[in-house]
Amino acid sequence: MTTVDTRTGLEWIDGDECLQLLAGDVVGRLAVVHGHTPAIFPVNYVMDGGDIVFRTDPGTKLDAAERATACFEIDGIDRVSRAGWSVVATGRLEEVTPYDTRTWRRVHTLGVEPWAGGAKTHWMRLIPERFTGRRVHGREGPRTNGSSNPASSSPQ
Repeated sequence: MTTVDTRTGLEWIDGDECLQLLAGDVVGRLAVVHGHTPAIFPVNYVMDGGDIVFRTDPGTKLDAAERATACFEIDGIDRVSRAGWSVVATGRLEEVTPYDTRTWRRVHTLGVEPWAGGAKTHWMRLIPERFTGRRVHGREGPRTNGSSNPASSSPQ
């Protein structure tokens, strides 16, 4: 059953479809809190069941991985039709270490190949506690005010 917010027209995406959309993509954005400030990083990832797995080097993402709460977001946008969707997974971020032998071995078979340079020897996972998703259905094309770049349009 599709649930639509009658005020906004936004369609709520259920948890199963959120997982399907996550499984169908390879790049998302990880949001962590670093020094009392939100920080967002693009990462490539794979799914391990319902967990989001990626690799990193020492730095902010690894520092935030002390079982901290984090969010992960993916989206699909059609700027011409003004349609799109967004999925957010919220949960616990942790480093996968050899102390959890079963998980360690499994994630190493998942084929996470980082796009960014560096060894990326640290395996991380977000264990979601909640998935939320929303879809907006298109309307007329973007208002460009005569500009060829909608992002550069100015108000009239």
